[in-house]
Amino acid sequence: MKKYLLLIVAVLGMSLCASAQKTEIQVGYGGYTQMDACDCHDGWDNVNTAWGALTAGVNFKISPKMWLGPSYTFSSTKTDGGKHASKIAYHAIMLNGRYEYYRNSTVSVYAHVGLGAVVSHMQPKYADSYNCTYFAFQISPVGAQIGLSRNIKMFGELGFGAQGLVQVGFRIGI
Repeated sequence: MKKYLLLIVAVLGMSLCASAQKTEIQVGYGGYTQMDACDCHDGWDNVNTAWGALTAGVNFKISPKMWLGPSYTFSSTKTDGGKHASKIAYHAIMLNGRYEYYRNSTVSVYAHVGLGAVVSHMQPKYADSYNCTYFAFQISPVGAQIGLSRNIKMFGELGFGAQGLVQVGFRIGI
């Protein structure tokens, strides 16, 4: 986990030192995540599907068509009961890259890839809490964003990973 955090800090440092680049803050919601589809719950039985995932991130423009930045994603669920009756909180930290392959004055179409780690915080009802760490990813080959104003954009993506099968949200330029 320390390696991932150091990598994110290093990339942020390099991005901030880049010459006169734009920065944006992103918030979004995604449905049906990697944590639901893959076993990111230590093999427990009767785990319900999570409500989705909330993601917040910062993106830095590093070239005319490329954005790079870290993100944090949160999701949670619970089990139906049994010997593993519990709650599970998922925390994903990823480094994301976005490549715009079409852009005009209002719309841009892009691909998005993210890599990182998911920490599943297991909270058994009858035992001590503990963490499990898994590889996290997001692959969204098709994404589009529409400029609502000069600094506010709305986006939607189709893909799969820790941020969701379908992800929608807003980006604010700062």
